[in-house]
Amino acid sequence: MDRAIKHFIIAANLGHNESLEVLKNFYAKGHVSKDDFAAALRAHQAAVDATKSPQREMALQWERLQ
Repeated sequence: MDRAIKHFIIAANLGHNESLEVLKNFYAKGHVSKDDFAAALRAHQAAVDATKSPQREMALQWERLQ
């Protein structure tokens, strides 16, 4: 289980939303510590923020119009 949690933390740190949801469930069940979950949450947000750009936002809007 520890190995799987580590992999979910790595994926969440890279901005993977579903991995963060899995970690949230593990935290609720007591399998992940509060500190580990908080660190993964901060790293996830940083990764998501780093990938935001005006060009990406415009591309998403364009895609929605199609």
